[in-house]
Amino acid sequence: MNKERKEVLLSPLDKKNPVLVLVLGICSSLAVTAQIKPALVMGISVTVVVAFSNVIISLLRNTIPNRIRIIVQLVVVAALVIIVEQILKAYSYEVWGQLSVYIGLIITNCILMGRLEAFALGNGPWDSFLDGIGNGLGYTIILVIIAFVRELFGSGSLLGFQIIPQSFYDAGYVNNGLMIMPPMALIVVGCIIWVHRSMHKDLQEK
Repeated sequence: MNKERKEVLLSPLDKKNPVLVLVLGICSSLAVTAQIKPALVMGISVTVVVAFSNVIISLLRNTIPNRIRIIVQLVVVAALVIIVEQILKAYSYEVWGQLSVYIGLIITNCILMGRLEAFALGNGPWDSFLDGIGNGLGYTIILVIIAFVRELFGSGSLLGFQIIPQSFYDAGYVNNGLMIMPPMALIVVGCIIWVHRSMHKDLQEK
């Protein structure tokens, strides 16, 4: 893999992270990050959809009339989301139940339309695939970090396993109920963005 393609794949994990830098995909961070498992499944689902929709749109880019390109993109994304939803329903019904309507809302995820417009329409299928994987993983990493904090301090567990010892509770420790409420996700995202901007001075507004 050459340097340019490595940059396409890896830069969304850090300096071009779609959530931290462009502040895209924030809505789902409020809805599905009370626990790690649904956050991870949502992240993987978005990664699959953005990667393959990028490839399809890249293959079709020279045949799509400009006036209907948004409609074509939505049709491609909607078809992929339906496939992902049916797979989840068949093989992980419990997680599908937790995510329910939010899987369908992947169609409106800003990251998807942003990558289709900004990258897939102007680049080849392989580069578009790498771009989709990179941005999907960048999004997934942030969702999992938020879910880690919220589940640990809100429920005292991770992936359903009790992490905070019972002795802590016997001594008076109480789970932070605020952590499992949606507004807390926004606060955690803000803290992550603050740390990220502190580490990358060039991203700070002058």
